Amino acid sequence: MRIYVAFNRRLLNFLTRLAKDRSVAEDLLEETWLRFVSSSEGLNEDTRLGPWLFTVARNLYLSHCRSRAREESYTADLIFLWPSGLVQSPFDLASSNQFREQLEAAIASLPPMYREVILLVGVEQLRPMDAAKVCGISPEALRQRLSRARGLVSRFLANRVSPKDTDSEEAHHD
Repeated sequence: MRIYVAFNRRLLNFLTRLAKDRSVAEDLLEETWLRFVSSSEGLNEDTRLGPWLFTVARNLYLSHCRSRAREESYTADLIFLWPSGLVQSPFDLASSNQFREQLEAAIASLPPMYREVILLVGVEQLRPMDAAKVCGISPEALRQRLSRARGLVSRFLANRVSPKDTDSEEAHHD
């Protein structure tokens, strides 16, 4: 039960962001737990469960994509990266929400191979070595993907123009 409590929400968030579809993520999450239950007796005592579970979840997602033979579709439904913290002023909330929405859009716009490394390392806080194992790549390849992903997110955010900025520019041109 402790394993479920420790990883269920994290796995669901990871799968939801990968699949961009909550119902697909929930199905994949259920299958991940079924695989864990059926494989648990065969796991070594020194198996690190976090990387193992994320590997199973990722592999199930990839299998889902192959079986559907479809490109992921962009969804406007954004999922917050972090839960709400302390009580904030209305201005802080608006600024925070706007940044989170832009960050979610930036992550959602990444190609899947970059999005998954950002989610594993940046959001799920897996060690890069463990994230490399989850992705089935070398640590060096993961570092390169992570660097590229961070660059793409930075450029996306830098090129983002808020509606307020657009309104003030239009006012100057009228």
